[in-house]
Amino acid sequence: MSSTDTAPQDVSRQRPAGMRRFIIIFLAAHLPLFIYPVFRLCAWLELSLLVTLVIVIPIASSQVISRWLLRDAKHPSVRMLRHIADFILGMSPILLMLLIANEFLIAFDVIAPKTAALCVLGTAGAISFAGLLVAVTPVVKKISFSSASLKQPLRFVQITDVHIGSRSSGFLRKVIDKVLALQPEFLCITGDFVDASGITEEDLVSLRDLECPIYFTIGNHERYEDLDDILNRLVGLGVQVLRSESIHHREDVQILGIDDRDDALQVERELDKMTVDETAFGILMYHRPRGLEAAARAGIDLMISGHTHNGQIFPFNLVVNRVFDQVVGMYHSGKSRLYVSQGTGTWGPVMRVGTRSEITLFEIGTT
Repeated sequence: MSSTDTAPQDVSRQRPAGMRRFIIIFLAAHLPLFIYPVFRLCAWLELSLLVTLVIVIPIASSQVISRWLLRDAKHPSVRMLRHIADFILGMSPILLMLLIANEFLIAFDVIAPKTAALCVLGTAGAISFAGLLVAVTPVVKKISFSSASLKQPLRFVQITDVHIGSRSSGFLRKVIDKVLALQPEFLCITGDFVDASGITEEDLVSLRDLECPIYFTIGNHERYEDLDDILNRLVGLGVQVLRSESIHHREDVQILGIDDRDDALQVERELDKMTVDETAFGILMYHRPRGLEAAARAGIDLMISGHTHNGQIFPFNLVVNRVFDQVVGMYHSGKSRLYVSQGTGTWGPVMRVGTRSEITLFEIGTT
């Protein structure tokens, strides 16, 4: 295995330029997601204003407290409070959609308000708990195709958006055990592996159990946290970090990694600085699914990404579809392919509705 082919690139820790606008939208969303549903359900259940306020105040403030005041707290009881707040967040769009549907049923005297409230709460709770079970049980997604660039078959695994910090070291242990069972030639981690500061090497130690090489490229969440410390811990665990760098895993397989940036032209600009071996099967690791055309022009065979979570919880996939042209699955540009994973972990609510947590196994044959 060769040493890296190009020099690393420095990426400063910074929040996105649109964070202020995001916060305004985030706070405005509290009205339809938290305040209106609670007031409406309490009215259907004929609860007093005092009881309604006792319910709505902690629910409406849960995200502000969780995301800002308790963001870096490590105590188990505080983490439990954050998980509860996240569960409320994940449940809120489900609750809202069911609530709106029942508004029509009540308006046409199909169902009584109190019965509607109980149906809404019961159905939303059942869907949310099912989503929790889906989120904690990643499935293996197998991708198979052939390439003339390979001299012998290739079998490797991609995990992405594991979000250790939001998710526990126990969840990582479960993921690594599944990767071990697949016996890949190597593992690719395409960003957002860590999404909190202060994650220790001990939290990530299960990576040591892998007997194959591990290649990593950063995502947006690593940039938001203690990036240098994260990378040092990963290197200490034997992970090969690729920051606008390339490496030959074997003679006929070149792996390239590019740092995530909030820049639609990042892949094009960084590939222009790198040397792509056109005689080898080229795998480009880039966190977000942008730059397929640039990868195709550079002669990359396969680009692997994550970032979108496929929306994670319906109907957020409808929003993600407006932001990205490639959201989930396989895409083509000429002879190049882009595969977008749904993500292995979750961010925010440990919940998936209409999506799955995914470990991707690539089996690529020769032609």
